[in-house]
Amino acid sequence: MSDPVGILVVDKPTGITSHGVVSRARRALGTRKIGHAGTLDPDATGVLVLGVGQATRLLGYLSASDKDYDSTFVLGQTTVTDDAAGDTLAWSDAGHLVRPEIERAMTSFTGDIEQRPSSVSAVKVDGKRAYDLVRSGADVDLAARPVTVTRFDLIDARAEMRGGHPVTVIDVRVSCSAGTYVRALARDLGAALGVGGHVASLRRVRSGAFALDDAVALDDVGPATKLVTPAGAASRTLPTVALDADSARLARHGVPLPWPDAVPHGPTAFVDGDVLVGIASERAGRTAWATVFA
Repeated sequence: MSDPVGILVVDKPTGITSHGVVSRARRALGTRKIGHAGTLDPDATGVLVLGVGQATRLLGYLSASDKDYDSTFVLGQTTVTDDAAGDTLAWSDAGHLVRPEIERAMTSFTGDIEQRPSSVSAVKVDGKRAYDLVRSGADVDLAARPVTVTRFDLIDARAEMRGGHPVTVIDVRVSCSAGTYVRALARDLGAALGVGGHVASLRRVRSGAFALDDAVALDDVGPATKLVTPAGAASRTLPTVALDADSARLARHGVPLPWPDAVPHGPTAFVDGDVLVGIASERAGRTAWATVFA
């Protein structure tokens, strides 16, 4: 039996790292060559896209896609990690917050914004992960970076008691660019309202062209699991051009081909029927191959 090749979309459960999901999938599929696109925190759930075999070459394109999240924020409690896993830094009386006030504050965090990632994140500082530096006792203050939040909707708001303190708990839906931290949105929204905040739960419902409808439970992954073909995955994400047999043969040897008319000059998938031949961008009117598939 040949090694599996394709894209596997997992509905990641809580309590496991993204790398842990990869390890489980390697054992279940009987192959070592698996990677993932777009890390999810251990306590987060939802869509995690895995590349299997040669399809790992697609992960850089898939991880750059925008994403949708359903999340619950607690306003009135600030934590070290900006989520429920961290120790509490401060409580504030937030039981007085009302929906219009929250929605007005949320408008400041839509569109193109500058966002400072959580200090307990996978961002690298001098070659080390920020979360490793924090755990070693270092004081980490990451620089703000541009992100885009295209949707930040308030679904529900309710007053609750947490730890003997009055807080406001809200359910939100977020659509955002890759690299956006929903934890940071909760932290910054709480700060804008003067009460602090953190993420209580986070579920990714879409990553680029892949949604929960495409996902399988981690426990159900096995040799019979159907993978999305590399051609199918690439065509969901990138402009796609069909090649004839002769052009496909040349492309597989890395020969630059004339760039097709009316096709954007950025990364484009070239296919031979239902087989992915390669991905290229335009350079001087010809294909500059980023990767080709045997």
